[in-house]
Amino acid sequence: MDKERHVLVVFPHPDDEAFGVSGTIASHVKMGTPVTYACLTLGEMGRNMGNPPFATRESLPGIRRQELQEAARVLGIQDLRMLGYRDKTVEFEDEEKLAANIGSIIDETNPSLIISFYPGYSVHPDHDATGRAVVRAVQAIPKEKRPKLHCVAFSNNCIDELGEADIVYDITPVADIKLAAIKAHKSQTSWTIQDMEEKLKNQDPAMMVWVNNERFWTYKMD
Repeated sequence: MDKERHVLVVFPHPDDEAFGVSGTIASHVKMGTPVTYACLTLGEMGRNMGNPPFATRESLPGIRRQELQEAARVLGIQDLRMLGYRDKTVEFEDEEKLAANIGSIIDETNPSLIISFYPGYSVHPDHDATGRAVVRAVQAIPKEKRPKLHCVAFSNNCIDELGEADIVYDITPVADIKLAAIKAHKSQTSWTIQDMEEKLKNQDPAMMVWVNNERFWTYKMD
């Protein structure tokens, strides 16, 4: 893993960072790299209310805000931006305006690396819309000044169409931090964390690979 000047993470929902890239974030933080996390929504339309339920549709946005703040604390993110877009409607935002908003954060933070979703290969419409806006924002930067863009993809066809990920990090040294970040989003993960921990305890091969490795595709600009 290279030492970066600044890392900017852009995802649409609280917990997107925990499942996919929290080990990578924690590794950068441990290297002394500042990390900014721009989270577009509060995930207020999420279907999970805890297990047993401890949230309602009305209380869920506030709860997910607190969970996001706790996950950021666990990961060592000191610059958390909650951008105020509405969950499940990012795909309907004006892409030019969304890209301009993200571009202003890029201008301010001057990252050497941006992490987001790979548009078209990240399953959820909000994921794809966020990835498209990030790509558009980076494309607007002169080529010689563009930061690297590492993308998360997990659709069923991503390897067939993109090839194998060109970046795979072994985040075993910070796997405990990754699990703590996942647990912080308890309204969304309390139903599955016990099963995860049981599989880890039993050294389940698939779970060990998932927890200890994080993969990215480098987005190649036109």
